[in-house]
Amino acid sequence: MKRVKIKRIFRSGFQSFSRNGIVSVASVLVMTITLSVLSTIILSEHVFGTTLQSVEQKVDVSVYFVPGADEEQILSIQDQVDALPEVAVTEYVSEDQALADFRDRHANDTTTLNALDELDENPIGAMLNIKAREISQYESISKFFGDDGALSANTQSAIDHVDYNQNKAEIDAIESILGKSRMLGIIATLILMTLSVIVTFNTVRLAIYFAREEISVMRLVGASRRQVQGPFIVEGMLTGLVATLVTLILFIPITAWFGANMTEFFQGINLFHYYLSNIHEFFIILVVFGAGLGGLSSILAARRHLKI
Repeated sequence: MKRVKIKRIFRSGFQSFSRNGIVSVASVLVMTITLSVLSTIILSEHVFGTTLQSVEQKVDVSVYFVPGADEEQILSIQDQVDALPEVAVTEYVSEDQALADFRDRHANDTTTLNALDELDENPIGAMLNIKAREISQYESISKFFGDDGALSANTQSAIDHVDYNQNKAEIDAIESILGKSRMLGIIATLILMTLSVIVTFNTVRLAIYFAREEISVMRLVGASRRQVQGPFIVEGMLTGLVATLVTLILFIPITAWFGANMTEFFQGINLFHYYLSNIHEFFIILVVFGAGLGGLSSILAARRHLKI
């Protein structure tokens, strides 16, 4: 008996959704826009997050030593740096290796190479590349080499300069963009959520108005609150489900275009491949969000306009 009642509730909900026609289409359209914004936020998080990780992997503290600096002194500094809890790994590049790397980078610049050959001594000093365990720890590592750091004045005299500020600015810029885009997406989603609730609310209210005679008959024969409210809640959830399917299908050609034309711009990230490989997760998120939003709107409308 209970199963029969549930079937009737769902059948009535489907019939009400199909009877409302244009109003149901409008509800699905607004809900689709909301879910599209949510999907865009998820994709943006992936793009910015992956880009930030890529930049973080390239960032290090590069310590440049003056040409002719004592190698034992440099290795002593490396030992001190390795002892820092913030440091993950260090790489020592000797003067000879630094010179060879410089020649490789300027292999096509004959003027520079000829000028280098004219010099009696190697003008390029050794260097020390330092990787931190966390991106936030580079600041403290950089301060270790400052005037107030732990290095002695004699040791500091061997250091030409420490290069970190440029990479730090790049990291801060990406983190700032990520934070602002996330906040903008949240605001847009909240606005569209409100619109979706209002539209779905009015859709259910119209459905209640059109079915007022049927509802009166159901009350007379002793129908329970769930039997009266159930079809309208199903209608709202159905709006979210249809909007989810429309959004998932809509994003296939959109991500395909971005995957074909913007992969290089997105640091090698192919949005189409990412979307297809995670489409089941998108479905779960959108259907829970969409059906939940539609169901909540219907519950609010039913409680307000059904005096039962």
